Amino acid sequence: MRFDTVIRLLPAEADTVLEVGCGRGAFGVRLAQFYRYLGIEPDVSSCAVARERMHAAGQGEVRNVASGALAGQEFDMVCAFEVLEHIEDDAAAVAEWAALLRPGGWLLLSVPAHQRRFGAWDEIVGHFRRYDPAGITGLLGAAGFTDISVRLYGFPLGYLLEPVRNLVGRRRLATRPGGSPAERTAGSGRQFQPTSGSLGRAIRWATMPFRLLQRAFPRAGTGLVVRARLAR
Repeated sequence: MRFDTVIRLLPAEADTVLEVGCGRGAFGVRLAQFYRYLGIEPDVSSCAVARERMHAAGQGEVRNVASGALAGQEFDMVCAFEVLEHIEDDAAAVAEWAALLRPGGWLLLSVPAHQRRFGAWDEIVGHFRRYDPAGITGLLGAAGFTDISVRLYGFPLGYLLEPVRNLVGRRRLATRPGGSPAERTAGSGRQFQPTSGSLGRAIRWATMPFRLLQRAFPRAGTGLVVRARLAR
């Protein structure tokens, strides 16, 4: 559902792409079909899975480092999908990513939508916040980005799944209330992930009607995809 929105915002003119917090590489193997791709992932377990996927695809690279290790390098596009909400100082993170872009380069993000929807699932996976369209637009504008395009996604399936996730979150918080935001973030990329190729294909086919439906409602949904361009 998320990638169906992302793919329609991919800039054609980009060549080199960095994905920050690539998780298990689900988006990375797709992005590597279009660009020269580098993914970075600080969680060792998730990074290992992403590397295996990249190796099987025969393209792209994944490193077990944080974005600070790439200081001085420049990319045509920096992506961060479901990452920014895990970072306490989001303004500093956006500034760090902007420093990795060439002038006129692209930033492509996805984040959970609407702070009023913050619930137990957000807490259990280490979110500090959710984002309203005006809030993410202001954050990126203050960091020097222009041509900011915001689209919501996930209608109507996201509204159906969110109460289930919050129920799971409340139960986990009741039984395992400990854990720092960093520890919860480290495991967030492994939540609700398909465990086999056949399951992944089944999910892709089952969600096809919802992917088509959400395109007709770009102002409704539980998630945001944002594309912005760094001023030249």
